[in-house]
Amino acid sequence: MVSLAQVLGFIIGPGLQALVTPLGRHGHVWLWGGMHVNMYTASGWINVIMSMGNFFMFMPFIFQEHKIAAREVMVMQGGTSERDTWKAIKPNYFSAWTLIVAFFVLVFNFVLLETLGTSLTMDMFAWTNDESLYYMGIFMAIAAIISLVTFVLIEPMCKLFAERFVLIWGGFSLMVIGRLLYIPWGPEPPKQAMAYNASANLNSSDPIYLGCPPTQDWCPNLPALTLTQFIIGFALTSVGYPIGVTLIQTIFSKVLGPRPQGVWMGLMTGAGCLSRVMGPVFVGSIYTRLGTYWTFGFTSVMMIISMIWLLCSNQLLIPPTIDKLAKVVELRELHKPDDQSNADANSPIDEVEDELLATSKVVRILPSSKA
Repeated sequence: MVSLAQVLGFIIGPGLQALVTPLGRHGHVWLWGGMHVNMYTASGWINVIMSMGNFFMFMPFIFQEHKIAAREVMVMQGGTSERDTWKAIKPNYFSAWTLIVAFFVLVFNFVLLETLGTSLTMDMFAWTNDESLYYMGIFMAIAAIISLVTFVLIEPMCKLFAERFVLIWGGFSLMVIGRLLYIPWGPEPPKQAMAYNASANLNSSDPIYLGCPPTQDWCPNLPALTLTQFIIGFALTSVGYPIGVTLIQTIFSKVLGPRPQGVWMGLMTGAGCLSRVMGPVFVGSIYTRLGTYWTFGFTSVMMIISMIWLLCSNQLLIPPTIDKLAKVVELRELHKPDDQSNADANSPIDEVEDELLATSKVVRILPSSKA
C-alpha cells in the first residue's frame, strides 16, 4: 500500500495541474494580497495543505510504532532477545545496494519524463504553455488510472512468476521499451519557432513563436518526436514504473529480513530524492544543449545496463528464509535432591521444582500443587 501511495503521488501530483489550469495566469488574490493563487501556484498551495495534514497524523498521540517482525522470529527460534535475533541474521549487502541503484535508475527515468514533459511537448508539437500544462495533466491522470489497475494485477502475476522476474520483465523491460520509443524517428525536424520580438506587438503564444526555440541548436538537425511515439512510450512507462517501484521495495524489505529497516529505507528514499534532483539538472545540461538523441539514448542505455545487471544477479534477489526450529527438545538428565536419591518410587513428589535440561533451553516442571 505504501508503494501504491507513492506511485499515485508521483502521477496524480502533476495531474492536479490540469485541474487548476482554468485559474489562468492571474488567478485570485486572497488574504489581503498575501496569497496569490493561479495556475502556477495552486498546486503548491494544495501541497502545503496536504503536508500540514501529514504533520498532524504523525503526531505521537495519533501514530504509534509497533516492532513485531523481530519478535515473531525470536519466538520462532526460541530466542530471548529481539536484538540478538535480528543481529544474527546478516542481510546480503550486495543485493541491497543493487536494489537501491535500480530504484535510483527507475525513479530517475520517470522523473525525467515528468520534468521534461511540458518542454518536450512544446518543442515537438508546437503547443502553447497552457496547452502543454493541460494535456500533460490529462496524460498524468490517465496514467494514474493505468497505474492503479497495474498495481492490482501485481499480486496475481507474482503468484504465477517469481517476484524478481516480474520486476525484470514486467517492470524494467517495459521501461526500456518506453525509453527507446522516445528516440525520435519523425519524417522531418520539429517546427522552428522564431525568436520572440517584443517590438512586433504579438503575443508570446502567437503561432510564429511556437515550436522548437532557436536557442537550441539541435532543433533543425534532428527529426521530431511523433505524437504516437510519445503516447505509446508514456503508456508503457505508466505500466512499468508501478511494477518496478513496488517490487523493488518489496524485495528490498524481504532481503533485509526481520530487522529495523529505518536506515536502509532511508537510503532508498534518499536515492529516489537524488534522482528527482538530478532530473532538472539533466534536462538543463543534456536536453537543451544536445537534444533528444542524447537525452533518450543515454537514459535507454542506463535502463538496459540496469536490466542486464538485475538479470545477472537475480539469484541474489531471492529473500532469505527463516526456518522455524523444532519444538521437540532432547531430554538429558533429571536432577533430584540428594536426600531423595534412595526414596521409594511410590513416595509423593516433594514441593521442589525439578529442572529438566534440554539442548535449546531450560524447561521447568512444577509440581501439581503449584500448577
